[in-house]
Amino acid sequence: MRIPFLNRPATVAVLRLQGAIGVAGRGGPGLSDAALAPLLERAFKRRKPAAVALALNSPGGSPVQSSLIGARIRRLAEERGIPVHAFVEDVAASGGYWLATAADYIWADDSSVLGSIGVISSGFGFVELIQRHGIERRVHTAGRSKSMLDPFRPQTPEDIERLDRLLGPIHEAFKDQVRARRGNRLPEDRDLFTGEIWTGREAVELGLADGIAHLVPKMRELYGKEVRFLTYGQRVPLLRRFGLSADDFIDGIEERSAFARFGAGRG
Repeated sequence: MRIPFLNRPATVAVLRLQGAIGVAGRGGPGLSDAALAPLLERAFKRRKPAAVALALNSPGGSPVQSSLIGARIRRLAEERGIPVHAFVEDVAASGGYWLATAADYIWADDSSVLGSIGVISSGFGFVELIQRHGIERRVHTAGRSKSMLDPFRPQTPEDIERLDRLLGPIHEAFKDQVRARRGNRLPEDRDLFTGEIWTGREAVELGLADGIAHLVPKMRELYGKEVRFLTYGQRVPLLRRFGLSADDFIDGIEERSAFARFGAGRG
């Protein structure tokens, strides 16, 4: 005899994490802890899901937002005793891979790109350009380091030293996160923290991912063929549905550039 309430199919909450972290995507608020907090709360609490699946596609972004989002996922998973599976689509690189490590299991496609466990700071120098056009740069500061890395003046050894002091601890925090979450799955004789990237199959061999799998069939394999999916996604603000502002246009360029670094351009 079938008892309806005891034989209900399992529910899996699916949360899409797509875009650059800390950068508003085209027509959306982007991936930030503040924007994702209510979605994560609902995903972990509504209808007592058997698991939470993260559909992940991110080239990275803000290290702070990556840390905050990842910590929130872990906190909710441990409070509710719910396993988390991350399914990498095109790319989970840099901060995107940080988010993947918040899951208990990381799955990828053969052609997914994972890794880039490093920290980057980039910009432009316009010193010769403004000199060529007779432009005089006037900057007044209180505090001799306030104009550090000003793109309109020559870069100094002191600037580089200060920047290294900033990037170093952030990189160490990233490495600590990967070691803490991936543990003995990582090889002892391979440095995975150089900023290098790998395809899905290579990532599995290196312990950065657990297997090659896609979301729906894997969840059905683990939680039953009749499993139900509850999908959560960020809402697009009403005004953005009818057009893009200049800020949206710039943010869209930044996001596409970030994806393009990993051969995962978005149309």
